[in-house]
Amino acid sequence: MYDYVVKELPKLLSENFPQLDTSKASISGHSMGGHGALTIYLKNLDKYKSASAFAPIANPINCPWGQKAFANYLGNDKAAWEEYDATCLIKKFHNVSATILIDQGEDDKFLHDQLLAHKFEEACRSVNVPLLLRLQPGYDHSYFFISTFIDDHIRHHAQALKL
Repeated sequence: MYDYVVKELPKLLSENFPQLDTSKASISGHSMGGHGALTIYLKNLDKYKSASAFAPIANPINCPWGQKAFANYLGNDKAAWEEYDATCLIKKFHNVSATILIDQGEDDKFLHDQLLAHKFEEACRSVNVPLLLRLQPGYDHSYFFISTFIDDHIRHHAQALKL
């Protein structure tokens, strides 16, 4: 997915929509897609003007889902896993000027053992990366959660892209 999102998709968009300025791009995602959005953004600060996420898996090397996936895809070398963990990457690629927006439902059953937004928040704070982590009371991991706050994310990206 990384190559598709970072290389192939922008090329396809440029070729098929010449009026589109692909130098003005931002990235967003939900859950594992939110994790992908954060890691892609941090590794490509020159390509993306902003990032946001809904309930991202923010520190996969420290959660059961991430440990299972990384062991299966990357083997047992945990140092290699850090290249795919947003919380680890923020310490490496901390030259972030745009505020990262994360919305997280407080009633999300995955919050404390899988998503670990607080770990990402701590890492951002330690290297002075601007983060707006909004814990939303009464919301979980669902479509309703995303549909409630998607307009805020669109505005966040539009502001960063100066649209």
